[in-house]
Amino acid sequence: MFTHFDIHRHLKLTALAVAMAATAALAPAQVGLGLTPMREDLKLAPGTQHSGVLTLTNDAAAKVRVAGELLDFHIDATGTPQFGRQPAEADFSCRQWLTLNPVDLELNASEHVPVRYTVRVPPAATERSFHCAIGFTTQPTASQAGGTGLRTAVQIVAAIYVVVGSPALEGSVKDLKLEYLPDPKKPGWQAVVVIGNPGLMHFRPAGALDVLDESGTVVESIQFTPLPVLPKRDQNFLFPLRLAGGPGKYTLRARVDLGGNEIQEATAAVVATRPVP
Repeated sequence: MFTHFDIHRHLKLTALAVAMAATAALAPAQVGLGLTPMREDLKLAPGTQHSGVLTLTNDAAAKVRVAGELLDFHIDATGTPQFGRQPAEADFSCRQWLTLNPVDLELNASEHVPVRYTVRVPPAATERSFHCAIGFTTQPTASQAGGTGLRTAVQIVAAIYVVVGSPALEGSVKDLKLEYLPDPKKPGWQAVVVIGNPGLMHFRPAGALDVLDESGTVVESIQFTPLPVLPKRDQNFLFPLRLAGGPGKYTLRARVDLGGNEIQEATAAVVATRPVP
């Protein structure tokens, strides 16, 4: 599989028409348990605090017990959020700034319960963006604690982003390539756009990945998922492709608005081939 990669930068003339809704991947809706909002974007000064309210909803037909916890997170190479206590995120985590009340609660069927949280920014906090999360996981109720049988825990998460000061936004398209997916049930290809963030401010790229055939006609176009690119890392954006024309020569073109004053365009000439067994 051959790839030739090129990148161009264009001054941004107009905003791309891409929805900038909360990142669904960071807080997928779960059956029986709802949470709003699923993302909070805060701009705070050192030494200040912010209090807010999350609303938990029990959509199930029975009472449910829920335990809250404070979490770190990162987005892995497949675009999947990973939550937990993560020492590697310490330089950009706001988890230790959070308090939650209540932490353990029971919700009756169809009940909505407010949960209050407070973010306290230390006076010595440096100018950068921080990220953390508040998770809620179902637990056995008091009446279920002594029972037997298999129970499935459900977790739902709200992502918290805190920007301290005015850190500069830095980012670039670092790579654009085609990969073969050797799925025995449905083999195919995917495009991979790698976006780098060497700075201290997270951002959410917006734009599209186009596939052009040998005549230059766009045969496929996919919007970027609004995943955050967290500070000091590279993030993969994966685009499963149909490639209805089958194996052959194509051009991949990514046009990306990183949120600054320019649109970046990257192109890659690729050859789609199936590996010989």
